[in-house]
Amino acid sequence: MPELHSPDTALIALDAIADAGFAEVEACIDGDAESVVLYRDGAQVRGWLNICPHAGRRLDWAPGQFLRSREGHLVCAAHGASFSLDTGDCVAGPCRGDRLRPVPLQVRDGQVWLA
Repeated sequence: MPELHSPDTALIALDAIADAGFAEVEACIDGDAESVVLYRDGAQVRGWLNICPHAGRRLDWAPGQFLRSREGHLVCAAHGASFSLDTGDCVAGPCRGDRLRPVPLQVRDGQVWLA
């Protein structure tokens, strides 16, 4: 189980996420422990709650292991919904038109932080 991070501690080192890769961390958001999926795009990291809006299940097929479509979208392992890595919008599947809940992040000093 990943370590729970609060807003005053770094979530993960930037270098711990492969470029164009995913990672999963636990973070305290609005007072609740939440699983967060991180996607690294060069020096930028985007994050969303690790919850598919279709059925409320986790997106990963195993803890921290995420699927990507041929088109480069994040794919929910449970029902195949596909999400844009730029916006978190569902672009295909059972929740088309919905979106992942974003988690604001910032990268500073080589670390990823809650914003």
